[in-house]
Amino acid sequence: MLRRLDHKNMGKSNLGWLRSIFHFSFAEYFNPLNINFGALRVINDDLIEPNEGFDTHPHQDMEIITYVIDGELTHQDSMGNKRTLSRGQVQYMSAGTGVFHSEHNYGDKLLRLLQIWVFPDKKGYSPNYGDYIFEWDLRKNKWLHLVSGQQGNAPIKINQDVNFYVVELDKGNEITFEVNKNRQAYLVQIEGESQINDVTMKERDGLEIIEEDVTIKAVDCSHILVIEMKKA
Repeated sequence: MLRRLDHKNMGKSNLGWLRSIFHFSFAEYFNPLNINFGALRVINDDLIEPNEGFDTHPHQDMEIITYVIDGELTHQDSMGNKRTLSRGQVQYMSAGTGVFHSEHNYGDKLLRLLQIWVFPDKKGYSPNYGDYIFEWDLRKNKWLHLVSGQQGNAPIKINQDVNFYVVELDKGNEITFEVNKNRQAYLVQIEGESQINDVTMKERDGLEIIEEDVTIKAVDCSHILVIEMKKA
């Protein structure tokens, strides 16, 4: 089963310094029919103006993945970490029993990122932070496995049975993605336009995939993220 979510109909927020699209209920956007998709709780597509950002705030019992699309993200947390990441790089944080962090755009251009929250498989983990610099070409016309559960084989491991994959398809190229029985996936058309089976995906759209294999054809250069997990 496939269900497209048009970004034009998603939750939105405009604070001036921050413009967001909410794939799921978040902050002032609440839809009781759209709280989560399996273990996936939040996907926020954020645009952050230069010299702005999220000041220090707490998190607890959530696996948080940030995928930088454009610009520079500077992270600082109560565990003593301070890092700046750019396009295609990934930050992850197991909030566990509690952590404070801040995220800012200290660069001179607009920052765009995906902020993604995943429910952990249990509460009470010790907080943990990491980041990973993936060479861009590793996702050119092939799937790059970014994130897995602790028993998986991705470079980034979190406390949930979930897998993150990313690809950048050149115009006209095709790639397949298998979603097996008792599994589901959520796809984000980060950039460009693609045809997925019989569904046309525009930039910033989402797609729910349940127990169905898909063929993705790039209508133009397409940057796509897929989050695969157990069926709810």
